Amino acid sequence: MLNKLLLLAILFLAVSGCGDALAEQLRDGDIIFQTSRSAQSAAIQKATHSKYSHVGIILFCNGAPCVFEAIQTVQYTPLKQWVARGDGGHYVVKRLRDADCILTPANLAKLREAADRFRGRPYDPTFEWSDSRIYCSELVWKIYERGVGVRVGRLQTLRDFDLSDPIVKAKMKERYGSHVPLAETVISPGAIFSFEGFTQVVEH
Repeated sequence: MLNKLLLLAILFLAVSGCGDALAEQLRDGDIIFQTSRSAQSAAIQKATHSKYSHVGIILFCNGAPCVFEAIQTVQYTPLKQWVARGDGGHYVVKRLRDADCILTPANLAKLREAADRFRGRPYDPTFEWSDSRIYCSELVWKIYERGVGVRVGRLQTLRDFDLSDPIVKAKMKERYGSHVPLAETVISPGAIFSFEGFTQVVEH
């Protein structure tokens, strides 16, 4: 019991440390990654060969950093709350290499407008490339592409992923039954994380 309380205290201190100091390093439009503790996280990691299974975009709300993300619905989540949900409180923040040129005040306004069009949309558990429902990496990709014309990662299809692991197979059967849409266009958190146009800002 004591060890459990100690671990919780350490995690609390780590998350608390992501407050003002981290906020000073962040900008609107930064991309933040974590390993989710959701039921589907392990399947995403194995299928995409990436440590990271969840991604969102930093947008400041009333002077405080929030993560605009797709969970149950597309919404703003306070940064500390978002970090606390991730595995071990770990996160990585990336930024466009040429952010100073691309993310001008006018373009940041366009980025926010693109984001606002998705706010409140339900989460998409079957990863379809439509706008009616949205999953996390799809949200980030579409905000950047439609807001400022930047494609932050290479689009793939479901058949491009590694679908051989039993955990992945079980999740695919749960979501699709026997009719897996292998030709469906998708974008994964791992593909965005690997985008060469990013530079890493911070890792915790």
